[in-house]
Amino acid sequence: MGRGSPISPMLRQKIVEQYQKGVSQRKIPKSLKLSPSTVHNIIHRFRESGTISVRKGQGRKTILDARDLRALRRHRITNRNATIMEITIWAQEYFQKTLSVNTIHRAICRCQLKVYRSKKKPYLNVIQKRRRFLWAKAHLKWTVAKWKTVLRSDKSKFEVPFGKLGRHVIRTKEDKDNPSCYQCSVQKPASLMVWGCMSACGMGGLHIWKGTNAE
Repeated sequence: MGRGSPISPMLRQKIVEQYQKGVSQRKIPKSLKLSPSTVHNIIHRFRESGTISVRKGQGRKTILDARDLRALRRHRITNRNATIMEITIWAQEYFQKTLSVNTIHRAICRCQLKVYRSKKKPYLNVIQKRRRFLWAKAHLKWTVAKWKTVLRSDKSKFEVPFGKLGRHVIRTKEDKDNPSCYQCSVQKPASLMVWGCMSACGMGGLHIWKGTNAE
């Protein structure tokens, strides 16, 4: 159990029960795998107050309270692409407190926020969005039978990289210039254009195109 971690009420109850049964205060820490000072403090508090609950106000106070966390959460959501260092600089100026990067990182976790890798989506401008909306509106009343007559096709370009794909290599510090530890690359790797289709009847075959256009 880490230093400063609270002792559960069930474990406190076991300490008091063994104390009331006459077990030595040297044997109780060994049987429960606790430090002697922790057992001594719990028994001492039980003698004074007759309770095993923790007194209020114990422990280190948090630097950022609930109101500060709400402000931090709003700022983090508004600036989703900001780094932890940028958020820390903003928090120091906004809260007028000395805050470290680790403190802000823990506070962001307390706000139930986490850093994820962004999903890649095609960029659509206003004209493209308008055209897609009009197309969907024009086909709104199509029946299922009519949609089954549609053949959907697409083409894609695949690059054939040169050498191994691994970006990591196991080596010593002195082997950084060893040719076997290099990741070879070329300026323009070979590519392959393929075309495929699918419909309500199933998927079609994959066709390889010799050239740059699959029209």
